[in-house]
Amino acid sequence: MRRNRRNQPSLLRTAARASVVSSAMTASSQATSNVMHNKAARRSATDPQPQQIEMGPPPAAVESQPASPPTDLVAQLAQLAQLKEAGALTDDEFQIAKAKLLGTNDAAE
Repeated sequence: MRRNRRNQPSLLRTAARASVVSSAMTASSQATSNVMHNKAARRSATDPQPQQIEMGPPPAAVESQPASPPTDLVAQLAQLAQLKEAGALTDDEFQIAKAKLLGTNDAAE
């Protein structure tokens, strides 16, 4: 083996060695891949169809109430209170509007 002045292998020799090792590893990887592919092909040729898992009906959709953030409700109630204080709503109108927002039937009484 030829060595340079510092008693190390030459750069060209090191690059060539790395290339040979890389080629060998690539060939080995491809051979392994081919073997695995051939085994899978033989297996699928001997097995008819893979068994399919039967699934039940899809779960029923959960009915949800319209999602409104609590701060939105609080803001609407505050707006109603301001309208009442300004005289735009009577006490009865305020109670009806508040009951609608809260989803209660207290205003009907």
